[in-house]
Amino acid sequence: MNLLLVFLAVLAFVSGNDEEETGARLLVSKQILNKYLVEDKDIIVKYTLYNVGNSAALGVQLTDNSFHPDAFAVVGGQLNMKLDRIAPGTNVSHVVVVRPRKYGYFNFTAAEINYRPSEEVKELQLAVTSEPGEGLIIAFRDYDKKFSPHVLDWMAFAVMTLPSLLIPFLLWYSSKSKYEKLSKHKKEKTSKD
Repeated sequence: MNLLLVFLAVLAFVSGNDEEETGARLLVSKQILNKYLVEDKDIIVKYTLYNVGNSAALGVQLTDNSFHPDAFAVVGGQLNMKLDRIAPGTNVSHVVVVRPRKYGYFNFTAAEINYRPSEEVKELQLAVTSEPGEGLIIAFRDYDKKFSPHVLDWMAFAVMTLPSLLIPFLLWYSSKSKYEKLSKHKKEKTSKD
C-alpha cells in the first residue's frame, strides 16, 4: 500500500512538472547608474526588461510616473515607452536621462509595465520594476566644493606664497653676488701681486 502511495505521489509530481507554462513573463529592473546624484546634473536611469517566458510579450508599455515635472526635467529618452514585442529569452534596455531641479532626499519608486503574455490572451498583464529606493540629491555647491579642481584657489595660494619665497631668495642672491664679487676682486688683486 505504501509503495502504491509513493508511486502515485511521484507520478503526480512528474505530471505536474511536465506542464510547461505558456506565455511571456517579464522581469523588469530599474537602476540609477550615477554614483553621485547632484542638483542640475544628469542622472541616468536604466530600465531592463527580460522575457523569461516561452512566447513573445506583445504590446509592451513602460510607464514611469515617479519623476515629477516640478522636481525633474527629462533631458534624454522618454519616461513612457512602447514596444510591439519582446521575443522569448531576450532582453531590452531603455535609458532615460533626467536632471533634478532641487536637492534633498528623493524616493525613486517603481515603474509599471503592461503587456499581453501571448496572442491568445487579450487581457493585459501588469509587471512592476524593482525600486532603487531613497537617494540623496546633493546640492551643486556642496558637490562643487568637494570635487571641483579649485584652480582659482590654487592660483590665489600661489600668489600669496610667492612673496614669502621670493624675498628670501632675492636676499640670498644679492648677498651671494656681493661675496662672489669680493672674492673675484681679491683673487685678481692677489694674482697681480
